[in-house]
Amino acid sequence: MSSYKSLKEEAYEANMQLPELGLVLFTFGNASAVDRDKGVFAIKPSGVPYSELKAEDMVICDFDAKIVEGSMRPSSDTKTHAVLYREWDKIGGVVHTHSTYGTAWAQAINDIPIFGTTHADHLISDIPCAPPMKDEYIAGDYEHMTGYQIIDCINERNLDYNEVGMILVGNHAPFTWGATAAKAVYNSAVCEEVARMAYLTLQINPNAAILKDALKKKHFERKHGKDAYYGQGC
Repeated sequence: MSSYKSLKEEAYEANMQLPELGLVLFTFGNASAVDRDKGVFAIKPSGVPYSELKAEDMVICDFDAKIVEGSMRPSSDTKTHAVLYREWDKIGGVVHTHSTYGTAWAQAINDIPIFGTTHADHLISDIPCAPPMKDEYIAGDYEHMTGYQIIDCINERNLDYNEVGMILVGNHAPFTWGATAAKAVYNSAVCEEVARMAYLTLQINPNAAILKDALKKKHFERKHGKDAYYGQGC
């Protein structure tokens, strides 16, 4: 029996949520889960339909994107996941989708404006859109450099990856992350729903104003601040 059984199951469950939540079509997406103690992560094999996927199919890779265990090729985005795990040591899961509204904003190369409190419940800034990839990145190791395209944008915006949890890659699609693979999936669903709400907001009122600072602060901090009171925490 594989010593990575529980990690594979975590990654499998995360991947299977993506079609259930309407975030992927065919094989347009992937999720991974990390084991920090072992220095590896489990990720979906490339091009395998979700209807055929099994937990044991998950491929185990190290942070250099080298296969540690598995008989199939890992996702073509494996190197991007590896970079994020290596550079951001507080994340436990990564998700990439081509969800409709999030991808539309990415293709438009637009941040998703923070129009309302649903958005502010999850992050206090616009959802950033990383600029289209530099030519020298494209000419190099493309999937590896996609990781740095994401990291560069977060750093240049002076954002905290622990607080943001989601980004659009310009001309491409959303990536999300979280403390666990399940949280990364949650963030992916939130990103898509906020993208849809923002699109509809602009259809109703093209001149809609962004949320005022006091409401941004209130809604984010009541869930995530030091005196948070949302939910049933101890």
